[in-house]
Amino acid sequence: MALLETPSVKKSDRVNGSAGVDGTANGNAAEPSGGESDDDPDEHAPEATAAAGEGGAKKKKNKKKKPKKKKVSTVQTEPPSVLISHLFPGNNYPKGEEVEYKHDNQYRTTNEEKRHLDNINSDFLSDYRQAAETHRQVRHWAQKNIKPGQTLTEIANGIEDSVRRLVGHDGLSEGDAIIAGMGFPTGLNLDDIAAHYSPNAGCKTVLQQSNVMKVDIGVHVNGRIVDSAFTMAFDPMYDNLLAAVKDATNTGVREAGIDVRLGELGGHIQEAMESYECEINGTTYPIKPIGNITGHNILPYSIHGTKSVPAVKTNDTTKMEEGDVFAIETFGSTGNGRCHDQGEVSHYALRSDAPKVDLRLSSAKSLLTTIKKNFGTIPFCRRYLDRIGQEKYLLGLNNLVKSGIVGDYPPLVDKKGSYTAQFEHTILLRPTVKEVISRGEDY
Repeated sequence: MALLETPSVKKSDRVNGSAGVDGTANGNAAEPSGGESDDDPDEHAPEATAAAGEGGAKKKKNKKKKPKKKKVSTVQTEPPSVLISHLFPGNNYPKGEEVEYKHDNQYRTTNEEKRHLDNINSDFLSDYRQAAETHRQVRHWAQKNIKPGQTLTEIANGIEDSVRRLVGHDGLSEGDAIIAGMGFPTGLNLDDIAAHYSPNAGCKTVLQQSNVMKVDIGVHVNGRIVDSAFTMAFDPMYDNLLAAVKDATNTGVREAGIDVRLGELGGHIQEAMESYECEINGTTYPIKPIGNITGHNILPYSIHGTKSVPAVKTNDTTKMEEGDVFAIETFGSTGNGRCHDQGEVSHYALRSDAPKVDLRLSSAKSLLTTIKKNFGTIPFCRRYLDRIGQEKYLLGLNNLVKSGIVGDYPPLVDKKGSYTAQFEHTILLRPTVKEVISRGEDY
């Protein structure tokens, strides 16, 4: 999920067990449900028959049948519906791509103290890997099944319902979405819209063959958010645009590490992206990094932390640190390489640093309670309010935004007629290795 250049100041999350890593920052975290019992109720099927002869009716003895156990599927369905915890029993979820540190941090791979710090983070890593595997399986299904002619609402609901099924939390009962589920509203951003568009109720937009669509999906388990995105295009003339951004993101992932300065990292990303150009309808465009949308570190229950990862070289000397979790995301454009707010808002989030305001509007008070109990500081959209039964909430929601209690995040748009692309991965700067937690066979 994209970040503009003005992050708020919050406490930093660390992989190595420092404040906030236990996922209790929201105050509502709990272990995910283990799912339903595998056993059917005992089946007692007494058979009574009348036995002829000697004038007496004899009953056969009741035979107890052994209870049948439901077979737990070890293969994912389409659309995805099998709990990830069933596919990987004992919380033994697949690791992401592990990359050894370079240069002065190479010692970390075998250092006993660092290995010990790594080993005490089993719950943290288990939650992150469960969320990442959920992300991989859902996006694999989405990439195979998204086709021109589908509405954006249909696509978004398909992705989000799949995520909720795989983590075992449908988010309909109070507080359930805080345990596990969507890390933020699914972004479905077409053409010049780079980020922060998710269909609201009544959206009739249909995906076209000529569209370039950025698909930005967030999955969380106990507040540990995996933020990863890809771009889909159905016309090969956009291939170089997608290749440029994928290369830039992979460059950022490769060069990221403990003690790396964020401004210098942006320079590596910029150099990779600007080495490409793309011919669209007979016109050749240089691929520009979108300079005012950045990657970011991720905190428990908070998608945007205190650090920003630029897509261009800057003078920011802030260093990446052991224990940081980062979303490395880059956006490329055939337009200006700068985005502005434009269009109907769908993305909202409760501010963790919200001021204490005496709300006079009763609908705002009521809605604030609903947001706290159902989402906490996890971003949400209007469709999420609709599905938990909220009605006529816009006046109250706008009042909360105006009061500074809830943040609104309009779509980020480049020049009209331009095309934009996005790729993104979440990385964990563990004490011993860098883990690209969201890495898959697709990207």
